[in-house]
Amino acid sequence: MTRYETILQTLPDSPKRWLITGVAGFIGSNLLESLLRLDQYVVGLDNFATGHQRNLNEVRASVSQEQWERFRFINGDIRDQEDCHKACSDVDYVLHQAALGSVPRSLKDPVTTNRTNIDGFLNMLVAARDAKVKSFTYAASSSTYGDHPGLPKVEDIIGKPLSPYAITKYVNELYAEVFDRAYGFATVGLRYFNVFGKRQDPEGAYAAVIPKWAAAMINGGDVFINGDGETSRDFCFVENAVQANLLAATAEADSKNQVYNVAVGAKTSLDQLFVYIKEALADHNIAYNKQVIYRQFREGDVRHSQANIDKAITKLGYCPKFSIQEGIWRDMPWYIELFK
Repeated sequence: MTRYETILQTLPDSPKRWLITGVAGFIGSNLLESLLRLDQYVVGLDNFATGHQRNLNEVRASVSQEQWERFRFINGDIRDQEDCHKACSDVDYVLHQAALGSVPRSLKDPVTTNRTNIDGFLNMLVAARDAKVKSFTYAASSSTYGDHPGLPKVEDIIGKPLSPYAITKYVNELYAEVFDRAYGFATVGLRYFNVFGKRQDPEGAYAAVIPKWAAAMINGGDVFINGDGETSRDFCFVENAVQANLLAATAEADSKNQVYNVAVGAKTSLDQLFVYIKEALADHNIAYNKQVIYRQFREGDVRHSQANIDKAITKLGYCPKFSIQEGIWRDMPWYIELFK
């Protein structure tokens, strides 16, 4: 039995209190659903800047009434110290997911990105430290690797950041390290690599590529690729990210005060991603016959990204269950129901 399988078996017998920041967002709502299904008590904090009430409604519909009653929502902002302290009160584990994502958004508005991702992160660290929570797990980012060309990416080798967003996520890691040295407060950072899955926002200028393309292809719209199609990413299905969070939150002391790559350890080009989505749609009797439209490379983007996940495997017991193809196929009915 893997460590994760053990967690899934034992948590319902000894429910804990969890805090999820950004609970109405993509990853946050998937964490909420998983924890409620495990009969845990969850406090959720969100200001709906990028999250949506529909995500919470969907979680509510997917769990029992008894499980839903274990959830308490706080409409608040991580930039507000009082909200952070309120949310951390009487909590065992913190899963800090709240942030302003998107490289283009940070280039357009670096100040708001900084206030949310750095000021908000520091507020959460202080509140969690003061509340003496058992563990603090936070969403780091593969953007921290910046311009370092080496592949696959290894946690202790990074380059210079390529965007304000990347800077904020690196500063998070620095603050976490300082809080360990200065206050003995343990944290775990999870460097997400292109997480995708249900409830990822397909709308707006900063929509992630998979839901955006799925929405376009389901409705016969155009698909645009920034660059020549050979740009590659290590796409990680959201269920793998959920696993990493639960493993990190419950890790032993010698596995904390670390950052870990969360991915599957594979490279997928944008051209290949297009094929995967097209094939998954075809399996559900939706044919897409248009050709991709290629555009200029996007400012601040890295050319290739792939993770080495050996550290997470060894120290956390991480074992990604879903490949990119499996994740796309598994959630395609959700995309079709939402977009058709």
